Amino acid sequence: MDPLFWPSETNSFRRFTPESLAAIEERIAKKKQQQAEVNGKTKDQGVEKDKLTPQLDLKTCKKLPSLYGDLPVELIGEPLEDVDPYYSDHKTFMVINKRRTIFRFAATPALCIVGPFNPVRKAAIKILIHS
Repeated sequence: MDPLFWPSETNSFRRFTPESLAAIEERIAKKKQQQAEVNGKTKDQGVEKDKLTPQLDLKTCKKLPSLYGDLPVELIGEPLEDVDPYYSDHKTFMVINKRRTIFRFAATPALCIVGPFNPVRKAAIKILIHS
């Protein structure tokens, strides 16, 4: 399908919630379990799988491509689940500002104290992404 005819309204943006973080942790655990099974079966064989790489158009500090449609106003500056499949099993979330610039942050506790849903951390992120 021609990119000019793709629907401009896509529902690919979802808020980053504690349930999202739990789903990421489950995917990480599954991946580790599968990797342990593969390593146990093929210790002697050097099998390389196709590794997923980050999409170049979704890099940090780049503008969000128009392919993903318009970002709803209520989601600007809010933590979102990452749309890049590479980050589906990484503890990260993305934030997009008014200029459609992509920012990525780790979902691990900052300073071993401040979790990703802490109001202080949310305020700091809003300050960092302000254009």
